[in-house]
Amino acid sequence: MRLILNIPTILLYFWASLLLAQTPVYDYRVLEKYPHNPLNYTQGLVFHDGFLYEGTGQRGQSRLQRYRLETGADLESVSLSDRYFGEGIEIVGDRLFQLTWQSHMVFVYNLDSFELQNNFYNPTEGWGLAFDGKELVLSDGSEKLYFIDPSNFVRTREISVTMDGQPVRSLNELEYIEGEIWANIWQTDFIVRIDPVTGIVNSLINLSGLSDLTSRAGSDAVLNGIAYDNDTKRLIVTGKLWADLFVIELQGPR
Repeated sequence: MRLILNIPTILLYFWASLLLAQTPVYDYRVLEKYPHNPLNYTQGLVFHDGFLYEGTGQRGQSRLQRYRLETGADLESVSLSDRYFGEGIEIVGDRLFQLTWQSHMVFVYNLDSFELQNNFYNPTEGWGLAFDGKELVLSDGSEKLYFIDPSNFVRTREISVTMDGQPVRSLNELEYIEGEIWANIWQTDFIVRIDPVTGIVNSLINLSGLSDLTSRAGSDAVLNGIAYDNDTKRLIVTGKLWADLFVIELQGPR
């Protein structure tokens, strides 16, 4: 994942949006804190049936793993070939999809065994991945979100994400939560909540200060990673190279 707008432009855009107050903004409260491997360059995060699934990036370090939220210890893992830079992941039934950044490959594993079952071609870069119950949703770092048939990875439609009439780029890790698509904006402390039909951002989540509550292993240790426990309604977030995962509760909006 690489920058589309420069960092100051992204930050100025979002802070200007906050000051104009055209889009509602939520703050947060930390409820719980759990260990996270600080070497994990987090690209995708999914909570499913009591386990966390995580996909990590960087060539030579990309892998897929399953672990308990409470301990962070691997229960199952598989590494990608050194040629691949792993990206977002998502679960559909008994299959687990994993994107790659610029190799155009999508790997499909058996959810239980992590045995590789299939692969597909993705024509763009791969960044984030979510599942709305029918289709996969893919981000590629632009303002576009692509809806994909999980049986053959063929795109069925796309939307452009906008906030206050302006395109929102650098859409990164995705999660489908209660009828909305949530997306990290790369290199910022913001998550956007997107209407999956119109592409309009209906609210922002400002997670400023959360990174100060954990140890970070490098300059690339930015916010990235959203998971949702549908049974308990727990919202779990983390970052690349962060030593902790956080269960948070939204406050607001304002």
